[in-house]
Amino acid sequence: MATLEIRDLHVSVTTDETAKEILSGVDLTINSGETHAIMGPNGSGKSTLSYAVAGHPKYEVTSGSVTLDGEDVLEMSVDERARAGLFLAMQYPVEVPGVSMSNFLRTAATSVRGEAPKLRHWVKEVKEAMADLDIDPAFAERSVNEGFSGGEKKRHEILQLALLRPKIAILDETDSGLDVDALRVVSEGINRVREGGEVGIMLITHYTRILRHITPDFVHVFAGGRIVESGGSELADQLEEHGYVRFTGKQEPAAIG
Repeated sequence: MATLEIRDLHVSVTTDETAKEILSGVDLTINSGETHAIMGPNGSGKSTLSYAVAGHPKYEVTSGSVTLDGEDVLEMSVDERARAGLFLAMQYPVEVPGVSMSNFLRTAATSVRGEAPKLRHWVKEVKEAMADLDIDPAFAERSVNEGFSGGEKKRHEILQLALLRPKIAILDETDSGLDVDALRVVSEGINRVREGGEVGIMLITHYTRILRHITPDFVHVFAGGRIVESGGSELADQLEEHGYVRFTGKQEPAAIG
């Protein structure tokens, strides 16, 4: 069983030469097989948490700790974090011109698994995973995310998740910009990964609509750069009905779509 532990995490970002604290003491533990939904209004620090754990250089950890199976994640480089078993599906996936999806995926799998997958088995594995996500096989030879629609980019993020099978997957607003059909396909892909019981998932979302397809084990409300309340899936239902006003003092609904 893998465990990601975040303890009293404080993170700042520098803008116009001024450091601003975004996270102000986050505590969170995610184990294999658990799905934790991180919800909160815009600007509450949800995405900052994901990028800080993944090692984005823009975000400075000023205090606190992040460990994966007892190993200090903050001392690892970005690629070391990925090899250790951390996976980040970004809210806005980047384009990588000149690198085909097939080469990218096999290189990533080789790095994570420690050896190159046997080609015949790998081709079969990729084809099956692409079919599950309704991805046209021709996309395998296209450059990573280049010219892809928002929905296509998100499907390819989940394709990577399915093939790499990390210990902990951080999904940053994977549902943003998806139409109803794409949301269903992406959610089904995440649920297939969950069924194995080996991957812990941090599902960051501003919307409750994805939680109609993916039932979290835990829901955490983010406000003011920290977790202010935790509960089961029923907490998401309360947020949909009442919004975040009791946490922020402002009337902002937990948007449904």
